[in-house]
Amino acid sequence: MKIPLVDLQAQYAVIKEEIDAAVSLVLDSQSFIGGHFVKAFEEEFGQFTGAQYVIGVANGTDAITLALRSLELDIGVEVIVPANSFVATSEAVANAGLKPVFCDVDPKTYLLDLNHVEELITASTGAIIPVHLYGQMVDMKAVKTISDKYKISVIEDAAQAHGVCYHGITVGKLSDMACYSFYPGKNLGAYGDGGAVTTNDENLARKIRMMANHGRAAKYDHEFEGVNSRLDSLQAAILSVKLQHLKVWNRQRRLAAGIYHEQLADLDLPLPTSDEEDRHVYHLYVTRVDRRDEIVQAMKRVGIGVGVHYPIALPFLKAYHNRGFKPDDFPVAYEQMSELISLPIYPEITEEQIAHVVDTLRRNLI
Repeated sequence: MKIPLVDLQAQYAVIKEEIDAAVSLVLDSQSFIGGHFVKAFEEEFGQFTGAQYVIGVANGTDAITLALRSLELDIGVEVIVPANSFVATSEAVANAGLKPVFCDVDPKTYLLDLNHVEELITASTGAIIPVHLYGQMVDMKAVKTISDKYKISVIEDAAQAHGVCYHGITVGKLSDMACYSFYPGKNLGAYGDGGAVTTNDENLARKIRMMANHGRAAKYDHEFEGVNSRLDSLQAAILSVKLQHLKVWNRQRRLAAGIYHEQLADLDLPLPTSDEEDRHVYHLYVTRVDRRDEIVQAMKRVGIGVGVHYPIALPFLKAYHNRGFKPDDFPVAYEQMSELISLPIYPEITEEQIAHVVDTLRRNLI
């Protein structure tokens, strides 16, 4: 039984008629950049997230970069990011001319360890980027308390957390901005690259929209030098279709995670923890195992698409070698990076498929 890490073909089969119709409308309109389809999706995503302003951009990395640039921080200002995330989080900080400062992660949730954030704040700190990693939301009330105390900005990296909520707080409600990726494998994924910034600040929204469109509000009225980072109409139309299914898909992911919880209960593994159901949308189902690389290869040989997110914690990437980080600087992230394993999860995965994944994992753990 071959089981992929994520099955986009199974998803497409369910919504094929809707997707094909949406794509045909765009092709018939010959409106490929901006226009009705992008505006419609931005409005719909604003309603879904509760944000007043949504700016569609080319990808999730650009979303974070543009959000940071809109804060107009001085070159070299420090931005606190978690040690465990995709490189786009810290890469965007550098792309904005700022300095990423890494913080170790919580040993149970893998999220930014808020117990260590304050000790990293200096007079040079300008922002914090909490990452809702694997689909689980950081405690934004606690982040807000810290940011208010030190008067620093907060940008949420919600690339893996479309539709998540914690303590009644939705993404973006307690921050300056939230940034999304619509990479195909995300809970809400396009059929190519795409991203968005959401905010309730009209001034920030205006700046980001202009920056993403060559520094202009009107066609040839360029107020400053910007970049070309626009969500195209085809992707916007596809996302509008998928957005109508997202709540159901997230619920199906939670049900699949519940089955994993039950079937893995007899194994001595650290399973994903969440103190509220809505806090986790299970973009990934992540646990930790000994002999991780050996187990990954064994499961892939029999057609089970397990993954590793992420095999090298950010401070230990070659990109940051010149910073001279040591394992003791980030002990949790360093230890876990050789243990993390992602099991297949997607809305259409069946109980039979999950049972096969678990049985195969169990045999290889012995």
